[in-house]
Order: sequence, then C-alpha cells, then structure tokens
Amino acid sequence: MKASYKKQSFIIVLFVFIYGCGIKKHIPENKRLYTGASIEIDADSTVQKVSELKQDLSSVLSQQPNTKFLGMHLGLYYYYKNQQEKTNFLNRWLYKKIGQKPVYQSDVNAISNKEILRNKLENYGFFYSTVGSSFKEQKKEASIVYRLKIPAPYKMATYKIDSMVSPIYEDIKSLSTTSPIKKEMRFNLGNLKLERLRLDTELKNKGYYNFNSEFLLFEADTNRYKSKKFDLFLKLKANVPKKATVPYQIKNINVYPNYNLNDSTEVKSIRYQEKNYHQDTLFFDPKYLDEFITLKEGDLFNPSTSKNTARRLSSIGVYKFVNIQYKEIKDAITDSIASLEANIFLSPLTKRAIRAELQAVTKSNNFAGPELSLTYSNRNLFKGGETLNISTNIGYETQISSSSSGLSSLELGLKGELVFPRVISPFSINKDYFDYSIPKTKVSLSATYLNRSQLYKLLSGTALFGYTWNANKYITYEVNPISVNYTRLSNTTAEFQEILDNNSYLQSSFDQQFISGLTFSFTYNEMLNAAKSHQFYVQSTLDVAGNSIGLLGKEKTVGEPKQFLGLEYAQYAKADVDIRYHYNFGAKKEQTIAARFFAGYGYAYGNSDVIPFVKQYYSGGPYSVRAFSIRSLGPGTYNDKDTDTASSYFDKTGNVRLEANLEYRFPIFSFLKGAVFADTGNIWNSVSNSDFNDSDGNVRDKLTSNFINELGMGAGFGLRVDVQGFVIRFDLAAPFHDPSLEEGKRWDFRADEPVFNFAIGYSF
Repeated sequence: MKASYKKQSFIIVLFVFIYGCGIKKHIPENKRLYTGASIEIDADSTVQKVSELKQDLSSVLSQQPNTKFLGMHLGLYYYYKNQQEKTNFLNRWLYKKIGQKPVYQSDVNAISNKEILRNKLENYGFFYSTVGSSFKEQKKEASIVYRLKIPAPYKMATYKIDSMVSPIYEDIKSLSTTSPIKKEMRFNLGNLKLERLRLDTELKNKGYYNFNSEFLLFEADTNRYKSKKFDLFLKLKANVPKKATVPYQIKNINVYPNYNLNDSTEVKSIRYQEKNYHQDTLFFDPKYLDEFITLKEGDLFNPSTSKNTARRLSSIGVYKFVNIQYKEIKDAITDSIASLEANIFLSPLTKRAIRAELQAVTKSNNFAGPELSLTYSNRNLFKGGETLNISTNIGYETQISSSSSGLSSLELGLKGELVFPRVISPFSINKDYFDYSIPKTKVSLSATYLNRSQLYKLLSGTALFGYTWNANKYITYEVNPISVNYTRLSNTTAEFQEILDNNSYLQSSFDQQFISGLTFSFTYNEMLNAAKSHQFYVQSTLDVAGNSIGLLGKEKTVGEPKQFLGLEYAQYAKADVDIRYHYNFGAKKEQTIAARFFAGYGYAYGNSDVIPFVKQYYSGGPYSVRAFSIRSLGPGTYNDKDTDTASSYFDKTGNVRLEANLEYRFPIFSFLKGAVFADTGNIWNSVSNSDFNDSDGNVRDKLTSNFINELGMGAGFGLRVDVQGFVIRFDLAAPFHDPSLEEGKRWDFRADEPVFNFAIGYSF
C-alpha cells in the first residue's frame, strides 16, 4: 500500500514538473513571466495592525500575476496551446473558458505602483512615507518587492463645525454629536468620505431635498502643532445655493389611482385625509388606498418615507408601476423652510387575466403524466385592492414500471381564493404596528378529487382563513387561525383494503377525516438579496389541530375516538424548522456552496393515536435525499422488499424527520449550470408501529439514540438549465449508506444503481 502511494505521489510530482517545463518553454527569450509582488514594511512603533495594512495595500497594485490552480498555470497553458499553428477544438474551447494572456515583467509599471502605494498611505494619514522597489529575476520568471518606510500617522486633536447659514448649521451641529469621527483618530480620507455620505443621508431625512454630499468640505490644519496632530474643520463650499440649505415641507399630496400616461383628460378630484385623489370614475376607494400612503401634508420631506410608501403600494398586487414625483412650489421658499408638492402616479395592472400551465410530470416513484392548470384572476374586485383567484387543475399519472403496470391516478382540483390587502378582524388592531407593510387577509376554499386505480377514491376539501405580512425586508409571518380539512376515503378495492388491514398505523391515519386547527409560520429569507456573499434562510412552522373542536366532540362509542358532526377528528401538534445557508463566491458570485438542515416532529394526542396521513413526513425524492426514490426511505431501518409496489407507496411515512444536504453549484456555459452534492436523512416514528417490525419482531421504525447510524446517505451530480431564475433540474444520485440493509452491509456506494431526479427549481 505504501509503495503504491509513493508511486502515485512520484507520478504527480513528475507531471507537475513536466507541465512547468512545458509552460516555461513557451516564454519568449526576451521576456520573464511575472510571478507577483511582495510588500516589506518598516513601520514606526506607533503604527497598529501592520499585517492588515499590508494586505490592504497589496490589493491596490495595478498588475496581478496569472492565476494558478493547484500550483499550475492552466489558463496560461491553454493560451500558449492556442497560439500554435495546429490546435484543436478542445484547446480553443478551454482557452475561451479559462485561458489567460501572460503577464510579463515588462507589463509591470513599478513607478505607477509606487505612486499608488504612496497615495494610499497618505489617505490613511501616513504622510511623508517612502516607497522603493526592486525586481527579483530568474531565467524565465521575475517578481517585485516594494519596500515601505512608514512614519507615525497624523492624529486628530479637535473636530469643529465652521459657521454656516441657518437652519442647516444647527442640524449639522446636532448630527455631529453622533459622528464616528472622534479625538485621537488617525487621519483617514475614506472615513471622511463616509461621514459626508452619512451627513447627506441624515440631512435628507430632515427635509433637505436639494442637498448634496459634494456641498460639504473637510479641511485639516496642522499649523498649531509641532507633533503629528491636526484640527479638522467641516464647512460648506462656497456658492452653495440657498435651496440646498433649507428643509422642504410637503404642502400638497396628489394621488392618481388609475393613472394612464396617454390620458390627458381632466379627472375629478376628491379630498380625503388631507390628500387629493384624482380619478374620473371610482377605481380605488380612497379609504382603503389611504392606509398604504405614509406621506402626510405638513411633514418634512423624507426619502425613507417615500420609499416605504412606494413599497407598500406595490405590495397591493393591483399596480404595475408606482411612481412618486416631487415638485418644488415656486415662490414658497423662505430663510427657514421651502415647500414641495408630492404626486403619486399609480398605473394599474390588467384587471382580468387567465393563466394556463401545461406540465409533463415525471416523479421519482415512477409515476408520469400530463397536468393542466388554469387560473383566472380578477384584480381590484371591490375597488379596494382585492384579488380573486379561481384555479382548476386536472392531472393524470400512470406508473411506468413493469412491476406495477396499470396503476394510475386521476386528480381533479378546484380552488377559490380571495385576498384582501388589509386586516379583516372582529376586533381592532393597532395599524402603527405594521409600519413596513400592511397584512393581507386570505380566504380560500378548495376541493380535490383523487381516483387511484386499483386502490381507492379520495375526496378532500379545505377551508382557510388567515393573514400574511412582511415585518421587514427579510421576515415574513403567516398565521391561519382557521384551517379546516375534510377527507373521505371511498371505493377502496380489496387490494387496498388488505393493505389497510395489515397496517393499523396507516388505517388510523386515514380514519381521521376531519382536521381543524391553527397554523403559524415564520420565514427569514436573505436569498432575496443576490449581492450578499453569505445568505441565510430559516423557516419554522407550527401546526396545531383539534383543541378547539375537541370542546364540542362527543364520544359516540365508549373507548372509541370522539366525533364532531359524525366525523372522527384529529388532535395533534406538529413543528418543523428548515435552515439553509448559501456562500456565493467567484468573479461574479456564480459559484455557491449551499447547505440545508431540516428537522420536524409531530405529536398525536387526545383523540388521535397517530397524526393524519396527509400531515406525516416522508423522505427521499428530488427535494430530499436524492439517492432514494420518493417515499422510499425509512421509517428507520424498515425494509419493504417483500411488499408490493402499491403498499410501499403509502406506508413509508413517520412523525419524525431529519435531513441535511450539501451542494456545490458552478457555471458551465451560459444558462447551463452544474452541481455535485451529498444528502442524508430519514424518517422515524416516536411510538413504534408493530407493522414495521421484521420477521423476528425487532423494532425497526422507532427513533432511538442510534439514529445517526440509521441515516440514508447518497451523493451525485446534476445539471441545471437556469434561464433568468426559471430552473429545470436534472440530478443523478446513488446511495452509499442504506439503513434498510443489515448492519455491516449498509456502507456500499451503489454507483451502478443511480436514481434519476427531474424537478423544477433548486432543491434548496
């Protein structure tokens, strides 16, 4: 084994050596390849954080050497290969993707770099620094060393605001008390620029509509000191216009709820809550629209309030464009105040719309077939921003595996949803609490008919009433105080009845026909900010059912579950959390390390022995552990190899679920992306179900302290077609730890038995 390892190491070293020689032989005779720069600093003892300073200075050098991968200049290698008279398609393609033109010693402008370093040091307060340089030359390579002698920095003794006109002088004086610029701070030009921007932002929030950060000027004076001290003065530049030195007050607010750029006709004006609503006919009732407008007459101009109003109006779902424009009122300026007119132009979306979707569905459980859905939308239904959505869908699936030919399903669905962009509640709610956005009230009714051939028919209905709102840019809450679900199983075949008779756990989960409860979810989503390198996502959901309805339940038969309106109802509590992290890196942040962790637990009590089938967890599939088919993993170490396909589709559920995923995503070409990944997870029952025991009566489905050894694990690779956020995903994965096998046989990378996953959107 050691001899083999040494042999492999020797081959690698030999390859790198030969490769290096291959690069050097292409370097022209009168050229040396530039290999980089180093900085040596001789700093005064008072200079702090020298290593950080060195790293910062290195980043500003204008010439950078050719990049390496595992110590090799691959980009440079394919550049030279492509310069040969005879080359091939692969070399041309690789040069186009990763090729780099060589950077030679002659390309390095040492004089320019020394000047850049000297200016950077002066910006940091290190005046009168000296910078020298020299090349280190070899036969085919050269590097450069910059030697910096850095004296003690200049530090601030006092910070004063020069006299200015009122009222801007008083406001700047007040803002200077919270300035990050403090006594004994080192001179730093970058910090002074940031302070100008901070003052500009704060002044605009105080109404200074025409102010600009360029109007502010910092001056440093060292005349009073022999040591390296300076006085810092903040003043206004000369000839700053008067309109920039006074705050602006909003005098009039005009709202155009049905604005059309091409419409020049006169419209009627209605005065409501100190705003003028201009609309020829009533398009949007002002008493509902007014809640979204945070601008008020008499308030000072504030860009934050303006942005908040625009965002709130956009969230209604009725408007295509929201445009807030300000107009200065002439002859209304004084020495202390000026006036603005705010005009809010709202361009509505098309009132009625129909959307059709046709999908070819392929699932990991070998079901495939077409699905057609139609959605009709009617916006601003009652002239208060309401949206009515009526959708219907029809889907047909058949299982294409030869072992279960003829097993198919037909699904018909109808759903009506009415969304009110306001809180509808029997009691009053303080609207000041919803500063960022106004909650939406959602009411929906839906019915689904499912006919699974050779098995059963299932009719289900759902009624929902709840609220959703954004607390800020990243946080969303959703609470549904009324959530009612009814299911009725009928026309069960002898085959399916046998499945139920042999699985009391499954039988109990289907008996619970009535679910009435409350759901609550919290979502923190930084994925919306594509500019962030580190993105976090957290979603937590709580689902509680049967408590209130339990007060009205009656025990029809002693010892049997209680019923409500003749239906057995469920009582359970279910909570889960989904945590995701993305690290985006690379030149355009096109590469991502994505990680996910999911944990969920459901607890049945009172009227229920198990939670309903539709509320149970399952594992495996394109959004789970991709090396296992959907619903094929678990519970625990259960193995269904002796059961038929029909039964195995239903019984692999549990009330506990744990999963973790790790994925590296990278670009390949244009809209084509690639990924390599590893997944792990499983489901369990907190209370053992004897139907899952093995032939010797051993418990296989219960969650124990040994759960870590019962995780299904797999790895694979995938391709993604990503066109402006619409993603079609293809994943191929194989298991390398299968908990359903006997101990000692679970670790086996079955690359010859991969599972193909097709899905829309990223897995996490």
